[in-house]
Amino acid sequence: MRKLRMGYTTGACAAAASKAALIRLMGDTGPLDQVALRFATGVRHQLPIAFARSLVDGAEAAVVKDAGDDPDVTHGALVVAKVQWTQEQSIVFRAGDGVGTVTRPGLAMAPGEPAINPGPRRMIRSALRELTDRPVQVTISIPGGGVLAEKTFNPRLGIVNGLSVLGTTGRVRPFSCKALRYALVCALDVARACRVRAPVLVPGNIGWQAARQLFDTTPEQVIEAGNAWGFLLERLERYGFEQMLLLGHPGKLAKLADGQWDTHSARSASAVDTVMRLAEKIVTGEPPVSATTEGIFSALARNERRRLADVLSAAIASTVQAKLGGCPPISVVLVDLKGEPLGKYGDLQAWLKI
Repeated sequence: MRKLRMGYTTGACAAAASKAALIRLMGDTGPLDQVALRFATGVRHQLPIAFARSLVDGAEAAVVKDAGDDPDVTHGALVVAKVQWTQEQSIVFRAGDGVGTVTRPGLAMAPGEPAINPGPRRMIRSALRELTDRPVQVTISIPGGGVLAEKTFNPRLGIVNGLSVLGTTGRVRPFSCKALRYALVCALDVARACRVRAPVLVPGNIGWQAARQLFDTTPEQVIEAGNAWGFLLERLERYGFEQMLLLGHPGKLAKLADGQWDTHSARSASAVDTVMRLAEKIVTGEPPVSATTEGIFSALARNERRRLADVLSAAIASTVQAKLGGCPPISVVLVDLKGEPLGKYGDLQAWLKI
């Protein structure tokens, strides 16, 4: 099988474009075909620049989004950054053409904010601070992003007028079905070879980071399922694991409670309905209305948030346990977007930090 090519997140493209634009703003008129960007891993990557030019009121630059072999809706889109000196504060973010604005609570950014997520904001700040300590206003645009956003969940989430600028690591990993399944089998084989008895199954990066922060795990112990939970769970019996921990955000894991084993947003129902059904039974009074599971949990009082998360964790464990034929024992921990625990079910002793 040909190894699939990785790409760059929209956030990484925005950070590279911002850095290139700032180079122009600071007066450098020399050739600028690429810029070096430090990713969260500490590795520096060279991203190609489509153009970089000075303006009357600032400077702008652009990067063509390369998603690698991932079927990303933004692949080939132009990510443009305009930078200007400002007196407002250290670094100010603005949504330009094709970048959405948040209108509802419960997302990573507050209502009224540009839909530029925390990860990309950190990358942009880091890139700009390599060049200057002066206050800068950054406006990110994605021409045509308003049309592309209609193919995403943004309209349902209350993100209006465009796309979200996303990314936690800077890299886009291709999620070809065959490639993902091959990678999952490899991960299971490595876990068995390393004598892992109690793996931690996570949907993605939020769960992966939470596993490192909250529990005592080894790299081969944490297995990223992506959206292919059915494929993964159906292969577990042959590995003889003694216990399993499911760890991640309820936006993904709640779908398992309804027996949705492919959790891709295009092939599964929203987890919001599942969480709301439980909330109606548990929460005192009317449960909060939100377009996201994060919004539902964040709007609850602390004790009710924990109760709802504990019940949801138990429901997830029960459904997964039934699919596995009752063995091995399943534990579940749900975390919010920051990786902070929301609730749990089952015995966690096997993974607790010493």
